[in-house]
Amino acid sequence: MGIFNIFNKEKKDKLDKGLEKTKTSVFSKISKAIAGKSKVDESVLDDLEEILISSDVGVNTTIRIIRNIEERVLKDKYLGTAELNSILREEILNLLDKNSDNNLLAFDFEKRDTPYVIMVVGVNGVGKTTTIGKLAYQFKKAGKKVVIGASDTFRAAAVQQLIIWGERVGVPVINQGMNADPASVAFDTLKSAIAQQADVVLIDTAGRLHNKVNLMNELSKIKRVMQKLLPDAPQEILLVLDASTGQNAIEQARQFTTSTDVNALALTKLDGTAKGGVVIGISDEFKIPVKYIGIGEALEDLQLFNKVEFVDSLFKQD
Repeated sequence: MGIFNIFNKEKKDKLDKGLEKTKTSVFSKISKAIAGKSKVDESVLDDLEEILISSDVGVNTTIRIIRNIEERVLKDKYLGTAELNSILREEILNLLDKNSDNNLLAFDFEKRDTPYVIMVVGVNGVGKTTTIGKLAYQFKKAGKKVVIGASDTFRAAAVQQLIIWGERVGVPVINQGMNADPASVAFDTLKSAIAQQADVVLIDTAGRLHNKVNLMNELSKIKRVMQKLLPDAPQEILLVLDASTGQNAIEQARQFTTSTDVNALALTKLDGTAKGGVVIGISDEFKIPVKYIGIGEALEDLQLFNKVEFVDSLFKQD
């Protein structure tokens, strides 16, 4: 069984449903902007720019998209408004394509004789613990042996939530309770995983300490301690962001990417917001691949991000 079963009709239907609010918001506004107009002119592009920014695509990414469309208008001399959706689709897909990392999407467990370590970072409240639980479930469902480490020891609720998730999905959770040394928990987790010949290790981390410097120092310490056992750990530092917060998510990405070596992103709660454009903006601005998207509450509603399916769902006409 393939990891996450990417090409699955049921999952594609859920993706369509999860992006419904964003699609409805964006394309109803575009329809109004081009009503009664036959060609893409300066007025249409101004309206499109405003629509994309209000959908949290981000100012820099929006300007890049608008400039590319302007170049096509100048080159072709005439661009009909009927073509705008397909051209916008192409430009968004091109941006996502530049920032994808197919190597990161490949889980070569068969080629590894040590665990694949995913260190999960992000502020409190973005769905970090839930994302870990859903990842554990999907990896286990795919036949992989998983171990979770509860290294967010500064919140009693975080440890308890992970234990509950572990029981729910049938995955062991290594913990030392609240106020334990997070790096010590990560070390014990990885040591246990190696002894058990586990395939995947998921390490939860604190979302907030007294200040940003303390938080980032703690994350660095966790990495260093794990590398005593496994020099290339963690293979993945996954930053979890709440898509419904729009520009807030972009600011969080900026803080974490300047302070730690984030190489993958997970965007949660896409189904509850019309701000799905943030996926495009974050991918473009930080040049870090979006690896997972959350589009619902169910265990299967954390999906591997597939840029083509995402854009197709966004532009799908009912």
